[in-house]
Amino acid sequence: MTPEQRIIRYDAELGIEAYYFEGVMQRFPNHFHEHYVVGAIVSGARRLTCCSREYIIRPGDLVLFNPLDSHACEQVGDCPLELRFLNIPPKVMERAAEEITGYAYQPRFAHNTVPDSELCGIIAELHRMIMDGDQSLGREELFCLLMEQLFDLYALPPEKPVRTQEDDGMQRVCEYLQEHYAEHIGLEELGRIANCSKYHLVRSFTKEKGISPYSYLMTIRIGEAKKLLETGQTPAQAALLAGFSDQSHFTRCFKRLTGLTPRQYHNIFYQGENRHAT
Repeated sequence: MTPEQRIIRYDAELGIEAYYFEGVMQRFPNHFHEHYVVGAIVSGARRLTCCSREYIIRPGDLVLFNPLDSHACEQVGDCPLELRFLNIPPKVMERAAEEITGYAYQPRFAHNTVPDSELCGIIAELHRMIMDGDQSLGREELFCLLMEQLFDLYALPPEKPVRTQEDDGMQRVCEYLQEHYAEHIGLEELGRIANCSKYHLVRSFTKEKGISPYSYLMTIRIGEAKKLLETGQTPAQAALLAGFSDQSHFTRCFKRLTGLTPRQYHNIFYQGENRHAT
């Protein structure tokens, strides 16, 4: 079996993260990211559920996640997963949109997967350059080319969504969870915020967001914990500040959603260098 590798490198100039996973069989539960994910499958097959749609992703497939797209995946067959992903913050994507289209906005990509995409070759080369610490002009050119192709081929035009009263209630719940993630929160409380019963809240929230209120809260907490670990907080400190009272629960949740332990993630940033996440 292929030895497992999980490597992350942060490119400060581009403002993005490059992830490399090899030999991974782990199942990832339903969750979301606050950033864009642009990636390519190198080997292995996965059953991906994203925004209530199911796909089988294979080598050569492009994967695109918008911020807050709920998704989960699990192994198909015996060949372990190998992937190259780029995590792109919304502000970086917004700047790219302004330079490419003349309008500063955070796009939504129409497709979460694209079979046999030619962009996988660009992603592979850009990913390799970031992993190698390449600071050349060619790296920046590749990033600009990738952004232009993504916008040209897959980005939906900006539009003002039509919202209902129930949509507004669910949005208030999201905003409350984002602001009070470190506190104890109950369903009755969230129901009052959404102006509905807790039973209706769970059904409507899960239908609209593709993820339950509890899973949404856990994802926010893990996202905040990552930010704390990046600034040098210890895993114990990050767990407490992010709202986890149980260290073991924090570690389990963190690994389920990121594929790394809090200590592995902490070491990548706090020690001032990018390294194997072992």
